[in-house]
Amino acid sequence: MCGIIGCVNRGERTLETLVDGLERLEYRGYDSSGVSLLGEELSVTKTAGKIADLRAALEERPLDGRLGVGHTRWSTHGPPTDENAHPHLDCSGEVAVVHNGIIENYQGLRDELAGDGHTFTSDTDTEVVPHLIERALGRGASPEAAFRDAIAQLEGSYAIAAVVGDEEAIFAARSDSPLVIGVGKECAEGDREYFLASDVPAFREYTGKVIYLDDGEFARLESELAVTDSDGQPVEKTVNTVEWDAEETGKSGYDHFMLKEIHEQPRALRQCLSGRADELAGTVELEEVDDVSPSSVHFVAMGTSYHAALYGVHLFQQAGVPAQAFHASEYATVTPPIGDALVIGITQSGETADTVSALREARSRGARTLAVTNTVGSTADRECDETLLIQSGPEIGVAASKTFTGQLAALNLLTLATVESGRTRRDVVPELRELPGRVQSILDDSNAEEIADVYHDSRSFFFIGRSYQYPVALEGALKLKEISYEHAEGFSAGDLKHGPLALVDDDTPVFAMVTGDDEIARKTVGNIKEVEARDAPVVAVTDGQSNAELYADHVLRIPEAIPRAAAVLTNVQLQLVAYHVADNLGRSIDKPRNLAKSVTVE
Repeated sequence: MCGIIGCVNRGERTLETLVDGLERLEYRGYDSSGVSLLGEELSVTKTAGKIADLRAALEERPLDGRLGVGHTRWSTHGPPTDENAHPHLDCSGEVAVVHNGIIENYQGLRDELAGDGHTFTSDTDTEVVPHLIERALGRGASPEAAFRDAIAQLEGSYAIAAVVGDEEAIFAARSDSPLVIGVGKECAEGDREYFLASDVPAFREYTGKVIYLDDGEFARLESELAVTDSDGQPVEKTVNTVEWDAEETGKSGYDHFMLKEIHEQPRALRQCLSGRADELAGTVELEEVDDVSPSSVHFVAMGTSYHAALYGVHLFQQAGVPAQAFHASEYATVTPPIGDALVIGITQSGETADTVSALREARSRGARTLAVTNTVGSTADRECDETLLIQSGPEIGVAASKTFTGQLAALNLLTLATVESGRTRRDVVPELRELPGRVQSILDDSNAEEIADVYHDSRSFFFIGRSYQYPVALEGALKLKEISYEHAEGFSAGDLKHGPLALVDDDTPVFAMVTGDDEIARKTVGNIKEVEARDAPVVAVTDGQSNAELYADHVLRIPEAIPRAAAVLTNVQLQLVAYHVADNLGRSIDKPRNLAKSVTVE
């Protein structure tokens, strides 16, 4: 991991294209970076640290070339050092390789190559690849044949790009890790610009025409593009058009991408609902899943998407359909009986390795699969039987915000379209259509910044909720952990007194989600009184119907809404709290330490 960029036929703009592309991939998380260009010779510059450090190194020693590859690394094998940064070279310095993923059999290959006299200079698994290519070249293979020979020996997950010798081409292959090709403009010489990246934002400024590589496919980028299968046979690929503009990946005047994306949630919700939910008719139409009618559901997901899955479980169960949520990493290795369950994978990127593996395991057992994702052409999108796109637009901040909200909205649409009654639709659809405006009112009036000012230096933060608010409590705690690095935990409110209450004191603010005035709300108010009796400060996130504010030190107000919609609104307030706590503490909000946007290794 974590980011790859490559380009051909960019002339004197090659170096800047690569470095700019790496900067656009910074949101994926990284700890080192590097570039390699092919000019009169193959040259490499790489450094630990930020892209700014790479730029400084390039100012001292500029590189020149007609094509090249670049990489941002998120450490898996070996610490973040100059030596461990990509690209990696062979002994001769004529092969440069960048790689995302994990090569599981690298140690055996490394020992074998070392026995043949190859010298290694890093701790990484990646470094075996250029040496495998070098060995094949030494046996008389052509550059492309040598690349294929090396790939055939790898076990694990990978997206790999290589420049080999003086061959004016980039060779690429993928297995369980994303690679996308950008088809650029035709040059004066008749050649065409081509780009290669882990994600579209890396080259969106130059082209919106993209080709998604599938597992087992190879690409050769030169004056023309050739995509072949593992046997070398040509593969016809569809050129897709990316609808969003490059400007959408800018900050638009906000201090951080995350804050911008929190404020984009009204628009993201409208995009998700548009053309799907008809308020006047009280109907929901999802052409993508028009023949889905599950008798039971298994959700598989990780992280924030797992919290969306827990929310989805409530939706299906309320509609009378048995549903369970599983951590995808467990489901892939210890799969429970599936029967005739619909297996729904929730993944923002569509490339989450654990979730893709779980979906594949489900399909191998005969299950029907459905992906809920934000990314057209992703692995989950291509491999599942159906896909429900959340249509939130590009999200750059590592910590998910608008995509989580989009997942909740999409799951509402899914249950309404497939398992819920007409009467429920007539009640719920108007509430969904009100969500964008209600979220906007929170963004306009929230006092989350004031509350963050009061509590940002607390020892711990607790979040509690029941029913639909329980997944929101978990997500609120995760957001705070991710970007502030402070200890935070989410609990089912009823579980608080079964252990966690021992940790509550006057330096542990408790954020309690209390909406409506039903039995769930009254029980949660009882939980508030329990922590209040132990001198813990209480922040009630409430619509005011239950009088929870009478027992709270501070209040984060939301508009009145039905329970499933209220959970979306309380989540927005908690996102703002997490953001402002992290901002108070001076954290790296968009690129939190140790985290990556798209987790493409298991």
